[in-house]
Amino acid sequence: MAETLTDRSQKILEAIIEEYIATAQPVGSKALTQNLGIKLSPASVRNVMAELEELGYLASPHTSAGRIPTEKGYRFYVDTLLQVSDLDRRQKNQIEQQYGQHGLQMADMLREASRTLSSFSNYTGLVMVPRLKVTIFRHIEFVKLSQRLILAVFVTQSGLVQNKLIEIDEDLTPRDLEQITNYLNQTMIGLSIQEVRARVVSEMTQEKALYDHLLRRAFALSSAALVDEITGDIIIEGTSHFLEQPEFADLKCMKRIIQTFEQKSILVDLLDRGLETEGVQVIIGSETEYSELSDCSLITAAYSGKRGTLGTLGVIGPNRMPYSTIIPIVDYTANLISRLLDTDKD
Repeated sequence: MAETLTDRSQKILEAIIEEYIATAQPVGSKALTQNLGIKLSPASVRNVMAELEELGYLASPHTSAGRIPTEKGYRFYVDTLLQVSDLDRRQKNQIEQQYGQHGLQMADMLREASRTLSSFSNYTGLVMVPRLKVTIFRHIEFVKLSQRLILAVFVTQSGLVQNKLIEIDEDLTPRDLEQITNYLNQTMIGLSIQEVRARVVSEMTQEKALYDHLLRRAFALSSAALVDEITGDIIIEGTSHFLEQPEFADLKCMKRIIQTFEQKSILVDLLDRGLETEGVQVIIGSETEYSELSDCSLITAAYSGKRGTLGTLGVIGPNRMPYSTIIPIVDYTANLISRLLDTDKD
């Protein structure tokens, strides 16, 4: 709590955290008084550091007389002490130049966003691909692979492509599939997938659909094709940046992080949490609720299109991240993607 710390304690805590972020080395009283401009005697600084440690904001590594921030210290720093400045015009221009190609489809834009987040932050960039249910229907096509197996190819208004294999219990001719495709493309274009599903459910209860063999099959196929993915998908760029961080020099620790990235479900859950959050969200260490990421922090922001929130993007790295520089990068990238999607055909 802010009221537990005096101004002097807050100033010393801030100096220790920012020095540790910069150097990854425990910070001692000598460094604070000689190099960081703390106008106190080393003895006074040591007393304050001891108090901060007792309150749980700092910890003492066994191998050093210096202190390092705890998760509680980082949280207090982010919530109370951190001063975040907007990106300057040069930085904004550099980010915008990454999207210089006009007419980028959403998939390409999101992939570029993940690369941009990684390259500008020097950490790992994450972008959640929009759930199928929030995208807009443009086109669907069914391709017969065998007597009982059909490939459904669904394209959103923004250019995302979703493929799904469907098993059928009756033989459909290419002509049947062509008629089904034509009907769905004529009647469903421009609707969100949620609206398409609602319409399919409604239409299947109508008497005409019950007695029209073609309609019944069309609705059955579209219902199977548009089942939302359970785990979602994430575009990840810059995992190699974790190799550069001393916190993850241990091989077992690094292996755990890589495995987490490979299975993706944990990252999907964390990014999902940002869908209903306005502005930038900072999740630190154990706040992720996953032991695999107890040494990591995640900075996220939601991006949107004309019909509301589509997904979340962000940066993941060690707890020792320069929050003041990464927060505006994430915030600006999310706002930029939202603007591009709002002016593009989404």
